[in-house]
Amino acid sequence: MTGLTWRPLTKADAQSSADLLNDIEAVDRIGEYYTAEDTLQELIDPYADLERASLAAFDGDRMVGYMKVRYKLFADEVDRVFLDGGVHPAHRRRGIGATLVKAGIEAARTVHAAHHPELTLFVDVHKAEHIEGVPELVRSQGFAPVRYFQRMEHPLGGAVAPMPGGFHVERWSAENADEFRLVRNESFADHWNAPPLPADAWQHKFASHALRPELSFLLRDKETGVPASLVLILSWAADTEVTGVRDAHFMVIGTIPGYRKRGLASAGIAHALRTAAEHGYDQASLIVDSASEAGAPGVFERAGFTPKMRYVRWALEA
Repeated sequence: MTGLTWRPLTKADAQSSADLLNDIEAVDRIGEYYTAEDTLQELIDPYADLERASLAAFDGDRMVGYMKVRYKLFADEVDRVFLDGGVHPAHRRRGIGATLVKAGIEAARTVHAAHHPELTLFVDVHKAEHIEGVPELVRSQGFAPVRYFQRMEHPLGGAVAPMPGGFHVERWSAENADEFRLVRNESFADHWNAPPLPADAWQHKFASHALRPELSFLLRDKETGVPASLVLILSWAADTEVTGVRDAHFMVIGTIPGYRKRGLASAGIAHALRTAAEHGYDQASLIVDSASEAGAPGVFERAGFTPKMRYVRWALEA
């Protein structure tokens, strides 16, 4: 690690971050590409404390490794702080990754002490299972696998599911935007590690430049006016530019408890799949918790999605 410069990330690092992540993608191949606009969105996250909870390594002007942590405003039973990071393939196996993970654990303790000191802290790392060296690195720092997630894909075409009687489809708009957030919060209240999202976190994570309003829908009860289910879709221009594939990523799918088991999720998914095909998208994708209490993997398989890649959620009680 001789000759490297270390400092916290700043908003000015958007292009350097994008360059690093694209170099990592060339080797790790998880299907994610970045522009400076994409990485700036992460750097201005209201729940990322860059000054106290990030670190980047530079070889001259070139970023060769980074870590940052993200905390949550609300925590339920335990405080899970998310640690993200990566090392340039040409600079791996030099101790940079271990230095960043150790710094990330300390950064997680810092934000934990500031926001949820009364709870037990867990540091979470989420990485594709096939990335070489990750299991050895995180295990060496005390992490253990606690959950598995699947990326699933759908080729589009042929999705048919009738809309249950008494409901109508309503596209995302500025007027109903916050209802999407409220439905998500109520739908995910009984999900693992899914505390309610405040308005600023929702705006940053889901209502950014990647949101596709024309593909995002609420299913509303005609009689009561209650928004009962949602499908929210994002798509990233950088992925399309590199791969030539327009992917409609189902970022949030949920139904509030009182309306479950009526076919709303299947109907919403089918409607969004048809709409995506009509708008010229080539495929749809999503990431699902393999241990979903609501049986989400089965819902998506019946809708025509197939598993493509597995992710591991590693955790450390710190």
